[in-house]
Amino acid sequence: MGLRTGVEGTGRKATGARSSAVPAHEGQTRAAIVQLLLEQGPITATAISAELGLAPAGVRRHLDALIDAGQARASRSAPWQQKGRGRPAKQYQLTAAGRGNLGHAYDDLAGAAIRQLGEIGGDEAISEFARKRVRTIVDGIEPVAEHTAPVIEAKVEEIAEAFADAGFAATTRQVGAGVQICQHHCPVAHVAEEFPQLCAAELDAFRDLLGTHVQRLATIANGDCACTTHVPLVAVPKIPSAAQPAAGRTNDSGRSAE
Repeated sequence: MGLRTGVEGTGRKATGARSSAVPAHEGQTRAAIVQLLLEQGPITATAISAELGLAPAGVRRHLDALIDAGQARASRSAPWQQKGRGRPAKQYQLTAAGRGNLGHAYDDLAGAAIRQLGEIGGDEAISEFARKRVRTIVDGIEPVAEHTAPVIEAKVEEIAEAFADAGFAATTRQVGAGVQICQHHCPVAHVAEEFPQLCAAELDAFRDLLGTHVQRLATIANGDCACTTHVPLVAVPKIPSAAQPAAGRTNDSGRSAE
């Protein structure tokens, strides 16, 4: 699923920051490229060109500008990702600075407020705040009525749509016998680094709505390029949060493996 349209001729929402030195039409193009890097990165320049219907040379010019500004980075494709012979193609993705331009407003204020909440009510107060926050995002979504693959898959799409509307740039993708919720942006990533309860509450909400055990594979708060949650399309008994293994990092937001 994609995000709301907002760039004429591209079908992408212009959410990236635009430099005042870039002409208006160029700014729209760059914003569309930034949005695609956010949603699908790492991605090749050729794939971006095909997706947006732009000339490869123009796409590479924008990518070079983003790299020069520290907003994107490039790396060579892994051998298994290479199609055909020749030198592996470069793949591009946003850096933390590039994602930061999409909005981390009021991080300092939010962090201070949650710390104060913890001093007053302890960790449980922070956890309850996190749970209420997620409930506002998924408000109106009913838990699955039956545990069949089509029903679970449709519910995953509904959840991703709600998180996309809340600014998480969420999409879904089929992987083997399951489906993954991919949150390509986190509006509260900097705060979630300090308060993993925010990530844990999201995971609990996914479990409750889907009626199955889900597995957090990666999080932006832990330094990954997206928050990825795997959902099996065959019902698996829910495992209480307290029984989840530690992620091996300070922020144990439900991440089990990469």
